[in-house]
Formats: sequence, structure tokens, C-alpha cells
Amino acid sequence: MKFSVSLCFLVFFFLETSAFDDDALSFLHYYRSCPDVEKIIHNKVKQWVAKDYTLAPALMRLHFHDCAVRGCDASVLLNHQGSERRSNVSKSLRGFEVIDDIKAEIEKKCPKTVSCADILTAAARDATVLAGGPFWQVPYGRKDGRVSIAKEAEMVPMGHERVTDLIEFYQSKGLNILDLVALSGAHTIGRSTCGSLQFRLFNYMGTGKPDPTINPKYLNFLRRKCRWASEYVDLDATTPKTFDVQYFKNVQNKMGLLKTDQILYSDSRTAPLVNALASQTHVFHHQFAASMVKLGNIQDYLSADDGEIRVNCNYVNA
Repeated sequence: MKFSVSLCFLVFFFLETSAFDDDALSFLHYYRSCPDVEKIIHNKVKQWVAKDYTLAPALMRLHFHDCAVRGCDASVLLNHQGSERRSNVSKSLRGFEVIDDIKAEIEKKCPKTVSCADILTAAARDATVLAGGPFWQVPYGRKDGRVSIAKEAEMVPMGHERVTDLIEFYQSKGLNILDLVALSGAHTIGRSTCGSLQFRLFNYMGTGKPDPTINPKYLNFLRRKCRWASEYVDLDATTPKTFDVQYFKNVQNKMGLLKTDQILYSDSRTAPLVNALASQTHVFHHQFAASMVKLGNIQDYLSADDGEIRVNCNYVNA
């Protein structure tokens, strides 16, 4: 399918109309109180990713898991019994030490000023850029939440859901179908535990057979790679270290690693967008940036907790 004029208009319509829609946040929030905040975050993320490139996608994922529960309030960073971070579904989350390192440095320069939620949001942006992805401006002013509940972490999609489930989840956060497909493109880098896809390889839907939508050669590779649930496998088998449109091309070729990757190409609501982004790198980069801004702006306005600026990202203030 070629990139049609109407679909092109749809992509840019959403991009232009949904990128900056939260008046509660400001690009100038730390202009006077902590003018070096972005420099500090960028330098620290660069140092960590230089030592371990897998931390780039890890930070992006950590940011998504934070914003998907109670909005972007750093609730995923709280480290106490019964918190999101302690949930079984959060065991594979990484990058906490990067945020702690950034926070410690910022506290030296600007004590009790910069929220952990803002740090995580900007760190995810800088990690994307270091991986070869697009840059976008991050508006600031988020507060750190005081509530973090393990059970709520289970609401985040884990790779087994239907397209309708994904669409409804994204809509509940103020995101649309285009955001769903564009943000799924983050799987152009990073990796997954084999435990998230073994059901597709050996006993799909209780049939005792593999998922028939998997490319046969890719299936053989995955069966060899994923004998153990604890093993890791690249989300993009073709260019796993490059932020590009190969993820969407893989999905077109029946090489989506997770079920939630591959089903984007089997649903009439999402398949045209997969085709569009697979053929237009600049459109993907622009839309990914716009969708990440929307993701980073999610806030829980219904919460009775008005937030704070944590001194330590792992704990609420005394």
C-alpha cells in the first residue's frame, strides 16, 4: 500500500493538532530556578548510555510505564512494599540508577526544585535522541506523586492484548490510534524477555502449535533463541540498535516480536498507519516526537494528591 494523500493529511493533522495541548506545563519552568537542568540530564544520560546502550530503550520504557499509571508523576520510581516498582509486571523495568544519578547531581545545583517526574520525562527524550531518534522540547512543571500501588501497574499493556484493548487503554489516557501505532515504533530498539512471547512459539491459543502469523524463518530463530523464559531477544530483529522504521517493515513481514506488535498489521484501524510509517521515516520521527509530548503531558487531575518535589526519587518526602 502506498502512502496516500488522505493518509498523509491524517498523520500531519494529528501531529499539528495534538503536540502541545497542556497549559499546566511550561518550557520556561526552570528558566530561573535551575537553568542547567537540561544540560545536567543530557550529560548524565549520555554517560550511562555510552556504557550500556540498552539503557536508552530502558529509559523510554520506564517513562511509558510511569505515565501509563496515574499520569507522569514518577510513581513508578517509588521503592516501597506494594509499590508499582515492586509489582511482578515491573520486574523487567530498568534505568532507575540513571534517574537516581541525575537527581543527585541536580540536588547539588538546585535543591528541592526539580521533580523526579520531569527528570524521567527529559531523560526519556535524551535517550531517544542518543539512540538516533527525534528531538522534541519537553515542557516542565510536573509534580511527584505520593501514591504508588502495585496492582495498578498491571493495567499497562504487556504484549498479550487485542487491538481494541490497546486502543481503549490509550484513549483512557487521552491518546489516539495514531499515538498507539507511533509509540509502538519505540520497539525499533530495545529487547524483551522471552517469557513475553513463548506462548506464541509453542502453544498459541492452546493449540499446541505456534502462532501462524509468525514468519516461518523468524519462528525458527525465536524457538532457538527463547528456550528459556529468562532469555532476552531484540524487539527488532533486523536493526536492533538503530531508531528507524524497520520495526514497521518487520510487522509487514510477519516479524513483529510481541503479539501486540504483529496484530497492528491485522486490524483495519491500525494497518494503514503501519504502512504509512513504514514508508516515511521523517513522518515517523515527527509523529513519534508529537506522541511522546502527549504521553509526557498525561497528568492525573482526579487525584487528591497534589504532588511534591521529591528529594530522593525512591521515597516520598518525610
